[in-house]
Amino acid sequence: MRSFSLPGAILLLVALLVVPIPAFLLDVFFIMNIMISLAVLMVALNAQKPLDFSAFPTVLLFATLFRLGLNVASTRVVLVNGHEGGAAAGHVIEAFGTFLIGGDYVVGIVVFAVLMIINMIVVTKGAGRVSEVAARFTLDALPGKQMAIDADLNAGLMTPDEARARRIEVSTEADFYGAMDGSSKFVKGDAIAGLLILAINIVGGLILGVVSHQMAVGDAAQAYIMLAIGDALVAQLPALVLSIAAAAIVTRVNSKHDLAGQIGSQFGSHKTWTPVAVILGLLGVMPGMPHLVILPAAAAAGFAAWKLRAHANRPPPPEPAAAPADLSKIGWEEVIDNMQVMLDIGYGLVPLVDERRGGPLMGRITGVRRQLSKDLGFVVPQVRVRDDINLAPFTYRIVIGGVVVGEDNVAPDEMLALDTGQAVGKLRGKPVRDPTFGLDAVWIASGDADAATGAGYLVVDPGTVVATHLNHVLIQNAADLLGPDEVQSLLDGLKERAASLVASLSPQPVPLTTLTTVLRGLLQENVPLKEFRRIAAAIAVAAQKTLDAEELLELIRPELGPLIIQRLCGMREPLRVMTLEGQLEALLGQAVRSDPSRRHTIEPDLGRRIADALQYAAAPLIAEAKPFALVVQPAIRVAIRKLVKSILPDTPVMSFFEVPEDKTVEVVAVIGAPEALPA
Repeated sequence: MRSFSLPGAILLLVALLVVPIPAFLLDVFFIMNIMISLAVLMVALNAQKPLDFSAFPTVLLFATLFRLGLNVASTRVVLVNGHEGGAAAGHVIEAFGTFLIGGDYVVGIVVFAVLMIINMIVVTKGAGRVSEVAARFTLDALPGKQMAIDADLNAGLMTPDEARARRIEVSTEADFYGAMDGSSKFVKGDAIAGLLILAINIVGGLILGVVSHQMAVGDAAQAYIMLAIGDALVAQLPALVLSIAAAAIVTRVNSKHDLAGQIGSQFGSHKTWTPVAVILGLLGVMPGMPHLVILPAAAAAGFAAWKLRAHANRPPPPEPAAAPADLSKIGWEEVIDNMQVMLDIGYGLVPLVDERRGGPLMGRITGVRRQLSKDLGFVVPQVRVRDDINLAPFTYRIVIGGVVVGEDNVAPDEMLALDTGQAVGKLRGKPVRDPTFGLDAVWIASGDADAATGAGYLVVDPGTVVATHLNHVLIQNAADLLGPDEVQSLLDGLKERAASLVASLSPQPVPLTTLTTVLRGLLQENVPLKEFRRIAAAIAVAAQKTLDAEELLELIRPELGPLIIQRLCGMREPLRVMTLEGQLEALLGQAVRSDPSRRHTIEPDLGRRIADALQYAAAPLIAEAKPFALVVQPAIRVAIRKLVKSILPDTPVMSFFEVPEDKTVEVVAVIGAPEALPA
């Protein structure tokens, strides 16, 4: 029924505009109009915050249309039946035209003019101005509120559901004040329309009374002007009530009380009423003043001040004793922390995350998460920042999945000067190692930053140091950030664009756990998941041969070779590669094939010598920041990757099948035969 009520009301408005209605129905609709206006005013007064009555702009629109429809219907009745007497247009119009203004149409015109002035000049104009300013300030503050929500979310001060609800509330607030700014024009236009309708009714009534009904001018004026004024007043009073409701809504400030409770709580102080009582008392004893009126008012104010003072001095009631905690019970919330990534800080680093003091770290963490999510291809979990009294004051610790993966110290009031190899001279300060890249660095005073920059140092603030370290650690441990829930989100997103591909992939034939293992294996070798559609297609094809996660990973890598290579060189640049000497590869291949456990281990002494040779060959390329890849036979790729991971973690180990045939290759080093390796 509720879904049909609004269309029915719109049809009723249309009927009022075009269909003649009897005087009895007109009385019913006038009373209904007054009832609706009073109900709107009560809702506005009882709202604790403006958004509690978020439908007010729309309600105001329909209430205004309803009142204008009644004006049209009543105008038709007044002009057609006005010559028959005061009751011809209904008892409500007659009552407003005779009882309220004493039957004198001159008084009626004056009363109507006063109501118009109050409505248009005072209430409507003031409410419109407040709506305009509130809308502009709300829209200007919208980006800051969104950033504050993101900061609280990253700090763990609210859950994702709470953040989502807060964002919706902020957006609704902006829409509400924008709508209120426009809806105030409805009230102003309605007041102007009421004035014009009154003039039309008076002029039209006089013409009809004199010309059509051969009435004397005085009789026509008495009949039609009284009805026109009654019609105007019965419409103007609800309009004034709605204007007051609009002003009450837009001038509200968020509070836990309704408007009456808010005003009462702020006027409920004896410090307010004591001066009022004293001033009224002094006025009451002055000669010539109306003592019988002022002195009782002074006594009432004094009595209110005395009662409020006694209430303020009354001791608060004792709080009920809390039930003793049952120390034998342990709740799950005491042992479980659902946050996967945490940044623990000592109390000396709290200013870095306090946005009230301009702490930049929370904004930096949000930027790190946003960029990493774009680079890795999935949403990086939230980073919860918390202070830990067990840490040294200026120490921070990065924890992923309960494991400490990074820890260092920063000086919150100093700057870190990094020696990137181009610095000249030495700086005064505490020498340290950069936690991210291991560069030589010095903590210096903030005032020495310009001098350090001029000497060739890279100067960064402590917030950037922590954020950069966090970024580096998250990249290194990206595989630990990906779980079945994130993989399912990737599948759900892909399903919107390639439903058939997802249906052929998961949950059959590839279980979600197997798919998660394969994708984590890609992340462990620095292969992002941005091109998840291509990765999913490769897995779907490979799954026809095997469902073993390690074998799937090796089968799909040739399809992903271009994705790996494009991170190492441009399209027209040659791919710099290192290879193993043929005899060495044959020896390693034989060892791998003879390992039934598939642990892909290399004899320790040989592995050490290969690692030393790789580091020696890679040193010049690393110094010149030239990326390269180690290309080996497919059979030994996994074993070599395990060996290289500990010494050159950023170096991709690829098989020959992963390099496209049309890609130009530049061999920069060949790791020699076993007897040629360093001892």
